[in-house]
Amino acid sequence: MTSVGLLSTRVSPTSLAMRVIELIREEKLDEGAHLSEQWVADSLRVSRTPARKALSHLADIGLVEQLPRRGFHLKMSAADLAKVAFSTDSGDEEQLYFRIVDDHLGGRFTGEFTTTDLARRYGLTTRQANLVLTRMESEDLIRRRRGRGWEFSRTLTTAEAHDQSYRFRLIVEPAALLEPGYTIDPDAFALHRKQQESMLHGNIVFLSRTELFRYGSEFHEMIVDCAHNAYLSDAVRRVNRLRRLIEYNHQADRARLVTQATEHLHLLDLLEAGNNEQAAQFLRHHLDTVREKKTGIKR
Repeated sequence: MTSVGLLSTRVSPTSLAMRVIELIREEKLDEGAHLSEQWVADSLRVSRTPARKALSHLADIGLVEQLPRRGFHLKMSAADLAKVAFSTDSGDEEQLYFRIVDDHLGGRFTGEFTTTDLARRYGLTTRQANLVLTRMESEDLIRRRRGRGWEFSRTLTTAEAHDQSYRFRLIVEPAALLEPGYTIDPDAFALHRKQQESMLHGNIVFLSRTELFRYGSEFHEMIVDCAHNAYLSDAVRRVNRLRRLIEYNHQADRARLVTQATEHLHLLDLLEAGNNEQAAQFLRHHLDTVREKKTGIKR
């Protein structure tokens, strides 16, 4: 492994488990369906040993059950599994929030609007409309217009703009690790290590799009904060606010997030060991790889 390369070419059980979930959904399997190790191995082109580990991981987090001498069986239908795996669908307010977000990203809801317009469009009470508007305003997705009504804030909604945000981060974030005043925060590192490890232990399946974005963005903000340079910290927070909406659409690929969490943990290891030069190289490669995967734009 090079200092800036991917950590491993082996597929982890968690990553493979995410692919099994995708396979179950594609096949529209019913509750109780038998998930044989050979079927998983053949479908995902792996040997039976990693297939068994992936199914055991899904059993550990309660999505399948392992019956004596009968193997692994699905504990819920593919449709119900989708609701669990993408928990943004839980809760009326969360459903509404992402319906508006998806409509805006799809070009179906743009321009200026009032609270009444929002309530009428989505069949809401004034209280419901105000609740979701308060959340969207707190996340800088909308802003009040002078006089009356609301408008969407300037955000990144195209692949080209998304690419530019990553190119900006490629300049700023690795440089922050090389600042002369860089000092790790042990408490912050411990908190974020726990969050990233929780994702590898099953939380990738259960976290909502909002939480997944928060885990990632706050991780990167934290490592930049350790440079103790207010301008660098402010720059990273500003770009995170701008990219929030478009990033929500990338949380569906949960297998990718396994690699991302693994690399985040490796970055913490490098910084804790005082290897900031190597960490900066690794972070640059990490960001550029994610940039290309999300935008489809090669250098």
